[in-house]
Amino acid sequence: MFSAWRVALFVLGISWIAWVGTSNMRTLIGSDLLEPGTMRLMEYIAPDAEREIYRLLSMTALVTMVSYGLVLISAAVVLARSPWKLKENGWLMMSAILLYLFVPVELFCILLDARMVYLEFFTAEGNSAFRELFLARIGALSGAPFVAMFCYYGIVALAVFQPLKRTPVQKL
Repeated sequence: MFSAWRVALFVLGISWIAWVGTSNMRTLIGSDLLEPGTMRLMEYIAPDAEREIYRLLSMTALVTMVSYGLVLISAAVVLARSPWKLKENGWLMMSAILLYLFVPVELFCILLDARMVYLEFFTAEGNSAFRELFLARIGALSGAPFVAMFCYYGIVALAVFQPLKRTPVQKL
């Protein structure tokens, strides 16, 4: 009735939406701390408001980390079990390459996020420790996470338009 790859495809879709959505949400929340067009923190933000922003970033980081793990696992199941062959579906191959190419970048960012989650839920650190982690996360890998986000949106375009799809040749 239900095949494993169809269930994995459903999980992939839901977790993709959660992962990319919370990543965008974290970008919007974090931008409240920065002066427009720079990587400098605004100096006039009240400490309590700044702390609340760090709390929101930590909470959304949990959803981001879990959903990213689900995306990786379910994408691997879909690639392994689906009837789509990578040779015949170039869009699927390109999507897989774009997704797994940025795994090291995402894991580095998840490490920084996990430190922020640890500070939020298991310590009583002040804003200075959060500021340090936030600035490290924003400047991580010279913008590679930003480039990765464009590639993830490109995967959606590839899945919709399916370029490089080989059609079977009709024999006469």
